[in-house]
Amino acid sequence: MKLYDLILQNTALTFIDAATGVTKNIKDLHGSLDIGEQAGLVFVYSDNTIGAIEVFLNFLKGPWTLALLSSQLNGEFKQQLEEAYQPYCIYDPSRAEVKGYTAYAASASITLLRKEKLPDYTVTTNIKLLLSTSGTTGTPKFVKLSEENLLQNALSILDYMPIQNDDVVPLNVPIVFVYGLSVLTTNCLRGGTIVCTDKDVLQKSFWEDFEKYGFTTLSGVPYVYEMLHRIGFFKKARLSLRYMTQTGGILNEALIKAIVDYSEQYRVRFYAQYGQTEAAGRMAYLKPEDLLRKGASIGLPIKGGRFTIDPDRGELVYYGKNVFGGYASGREDLATYDDSEVLYTGDIARRDKEGYYYITGRIKRIMKLFGTRLNLDEVELILKNNLGGATFICTGIEDRCLSIVHMDKELDDEAIKKVLKEKLNLHASSLRVRYMEEVPLTPNGKIDYRQTKELIQA
Repeated sequence: MKLYDLILQNTALTFIDAATGVTKNIKDLHGSLDIGEQAGLVFVYSDNTIGAIEVFLNFLKGPWTLALLSSQLNGEFKQQLEEAYQPYCIYDPSRAEVKGYTAYAASASITLLRKEKLPDYTVTTNIKLLLSTSGTTGTPKFVKLSEENLLQNALSILDYMPIQNDDVVPLNVPIVFVYGLSVLTTNCLRGGTIVCTDKDVLQKSFWEDFEKYGFTTLSGVPYVYEMLHRIGFFKKARLSLRYMTQTGGILNEALIKAIVDYSEQYRVRFYAQYGQTEAAGRMAYLKPEDLLRKGASIGLPIKGGRFTIDPDRGELVYYGKNVFGGYASGREDLATYDDSEVLYTGDIARRDKEGYYYITGRIKRIMKLFGTRLNLDEVELILKNNLGGATFICTGIEDRCLSIVHMDKELDDEAIKKVLKEKLNLHASSLRVRYMEEVPLTPNGKIDYRQTKELIQA
């Protein structure tokens, strides 16, 4: 059974476009575009609006290979990607024409761009989806995912996620990122109403839509929940809200307590999850009832998956049918799909006596300071836990000093240095503390460490 076939069986599935109010049932979108049945490569520049979702579902239905890309990519990056991969078809509402492509009306509201004939390179039918590893920088590197990868991960998530056919779900995480994509696919399989939106939870207009449509769930990375905590979100009841989901990092202790208190008071379940693009989404989750007791843990493997820890490197290794088929850096890489069920995550981990797993850092987020090995993710968590749950961004500057950025104007720099001296024995001379009112974010709401580091060094 294909993912799309199961989606089509969900007759309750309805899409609302937040910008226009246009409403369409899954039956309205089934075969709604004139796209043919070729097995070619399609670039979909998505903005999470209903048009992009309609295009995605129509191409998902057929034998096509889809590359999901951010609509925010600049023109130069788009051109570089299109030259590298030569897609047969392009969906990009921001451009009326592209050299080498002809515009045609796939429906009354959707215009596509396509070549006169299919390119002469091979795309294996094992590759159903390509997801970028960079987001908005235009790198040609993609993760290759199969139909089986997508289906198995969606079914594994449905095994624990309490999705119902009367849910009203906002697509507040871009579907070009695997987290947003998994929100879309799982709710397409079992949910009720999906509100297509390009707004995020830090915009006032999002909360206007929240009240208008009665959202039953929210999704976000740790930074998003830190900001919600900061603005007092967890002090007010939202009657329609039934559950929340999170992935993308570890929650600090103050935030966990606030979430647990909120959950118990208003009966809102909170699901912390762990995943990577290379695993088509999720690899582990933490049960809501374990959040206070095991809050720093990623929890247990999803159904059908398992973990081991490499004894030499301390690296977390995942096994499951949702593991990707390799990377693509150009169209020549689309001829093959490496069928593997093993993923070396790049995360350093430990396992407790009850079988719960904990991420203690990234292999690449390690620096040496005067010969001392520092895990930057761990340093951030120490600061958050000892200074009231505030947001901290730690980066290493050429292994000469540790840079700490915070967003609390009232926080004394010396208090930060004191914690690091007491906990890690770091001398104040090796620390650079800086306050920033706002920090750069990636399009999926995570801290953009590269841009933050550039701002510090500017």
